[in-house]
Amino acid sequence: MRISTIFVFLVMLFGANVGGADRESKVRDDKVKVEAEGYWIYGDFAKGKAEAKKTGRPLVVTLRCLPCEQCVKLDEELIHNDETLRNLLDQFVRVRIVSTNGLDLSTFQFDTDQSFVMFFLNADGTIYGRFGTRSHRTEWQEDVSFKGLGQALAGALELHRDYPRNKKMLAAKRGPKPDYPSPEKFPTLKEKYKATLNYEGDVVASCIHCHQIGDSRRLSYLDRGEMIPDQLLFSYPHPKAVGLILDPDAKATVQRVIDDSPAARSGFRGEDRLISLKGQPLLSIADVQWVLHHSSPEGEKIDAVVEHDGERISLVLELTDGWREKDDIAWRVSSWELRRFVAGGMIVKPVTAEQRQSLKLPADAMALRVEHLGLYPPHNVAHLAGFQKEDVIVAFDGKDDLNRETDLLAYAVRNYRSRKVVEIALIRDGKRQLRKLTFP
Repeated sequence: MRISTIFVFLVMLFGANVGGADRESKVRDDKVKVEAEGYWIYGDFAKGKAEAKKTGRPLVVTLRCLPCEQCVKLDEELIHNDETLRNLLDQFVRVRIVSTNGLDLSTFQFDTDQSFVMFFLNADGTIYGRFGTRSHRTEWQEDVSFKGLGQALAGALELHRDYPRNKKMLAAKRGPKPDYPSPEKFPTLKEKYKATLNYEGDVVASCIHCHQIGDSRRLSYLDRGEMIPDQLLFSYPHPKAVGLILDPDAKATVQRVIDDSPAARSGFRGEDRLISLKGQPLLSIADVQWVLHHSSPEGEKIDAVVEHDGERISLVLELTDGWREKDDIAWRVSSWELRRFVAGGMIVKPVTAEQRQSLKLPADAMALRVEHLGLYPPHNVAHLAGFQKEDVIVAFDGKDDLNRETDLLAYAVRNYRSRKVVEIALIRDGKRQLRKLTFP
């Protein structure tokens, strides 16, 4: 049986309550078992750094959602049973962090719409690279795999062997100083959460989830009446937003290039191995996203070095104004809060070709079907305003070219004003009607 992706296999194994154990018990049992085995340092990054400094080995730090049943047994049940990965991991000091409570956000900056991510570091805090991404709420197989993880681990070991000669080129892998040093310091989180998990009480309820970091950053702008920056609204753009489809089984290697995309126009080809972007060495798709995340929404020319058929070639990835908007944000957990503010709790999806034909709508006309409608506060604003499931939205606030849920969310967020009333045109039971929605 080929394990094509860590995460799909996790769903298969641990998607249900094995043996009837609840989440609270699983979390506590996991801690006891992992600490007893001693293979991973549990929740103590400082201890890991001290051990790495003492031994001269690099660090690998896993951050994974502790209550998430899909990830609870990741390390000992899957990675430990893969001989190649185990042999690579043996060469690292291994730290497992199971919540973001107290997390050092000056070091651990990543796409927070995740339930699993890995960092490869030097004992002095220099970051070699990252691993882990997603571009869909449940499907992972197009983005990551065991084989790809193995190549990232091997690549991190190569960078470590060359350290500190390569220290200068690794500097940009650490981001700017964060707004708050750790998640529990955010205004929206500080009243509810502490810097450590509450193992004396309800440990699951005491955990700050990764996505809550992104939620808090976005909401801080809305609370101040400011526009959410595009870098935060379209954070960690997937490489396919610029036309690069990467091979999940390889280390930052192009599988194919989307026609008429920035990547295609810049000369990238299938089977190109991405050696560096902006001078940064790349271990995985997450490293590519890191570079894109820190690129300007207004456009930028990114120096690239690729290897093709054994030859190293210099390219320039040219990004034009608005390039980030090609990405999809609708799958993100953090979009739930955006929907509450600007869509009244509605989830909308493009209609099918058959539905479009039955509604007599042109092929390029806006047509977003209400797939889900929040019924309980604070996500029930649209429900109270009279919207219904299966309504087809054909115009929003006078805009009739918002063809994806991402487009609607982005437009609405950029034009958000508290108590603003927007008019929405929709089709229900074959008839067009207008309804109003008031932003909370």
